[in-house]
Amino acid sequence: MKKVALLGLGGLMFVSAAANAISISGQAGEDYTNLGFGFGTETSGLALSGNWTNNDDEGDIASLGLGLNIPLGPFLATVGGKGIYTNPKAGDEGYAAAVGGGLQWKIGDSFALFGEYYYSPDSLSSGIDSYEEANAGARWTIMRPITLEAGYRYLNLSGKDGDRDSAIADGPYVGVSAGF
Repeated sequence: MKKVALLGLGGLMFVSAAANAISISGQAGEDYTNLGFGFGTETSGLALSGNWTNNDDEGDIASLGLGLNIPLGPFLATVGGKGIYTNPKAGDEGYAAAVGGGLQWKIGDSFALFGEYYYSPDSLSSGIDSYEEANAGARWTIMRPITLEAGYRYLNLSGKDGDRDSAIADGPYVGVSAGF
């Protein structure tokens, strides 16, 4: 059984053998900021991502994600998961293991639409009842490596044991990223 699992993982690594870009990004909403990085997030195969989102009034989270990008015609679909450290102001710090995915639609050479959703129930988290993250927007690559982004981000930590919910992010944002 171990050999089959190792061969499967090795096969996934070959799927992502194409040139993968590294990107760093920053977004700012009215009440929150988000810093992120990605490796292979815009090409088919394995992708690694991470981010830190902070809201001075609600708390912050940090995550590390692994996904598989699958090309579907003009779309790039992602399925994967994230390991998340949670630190809400109203409640205990803890962790969550979220599953989800996203969809990117590249329109021409410089414009793209995207959306993603990740969820973790109580059984896969501690310190919170559940984790929910949604993100949708548009990207415009001015000139490689600079891309502008605008969208809407929702990131909520549902309170546990009488703690209130912590909406780390809930609103529109603008951002910039650099991909190499």
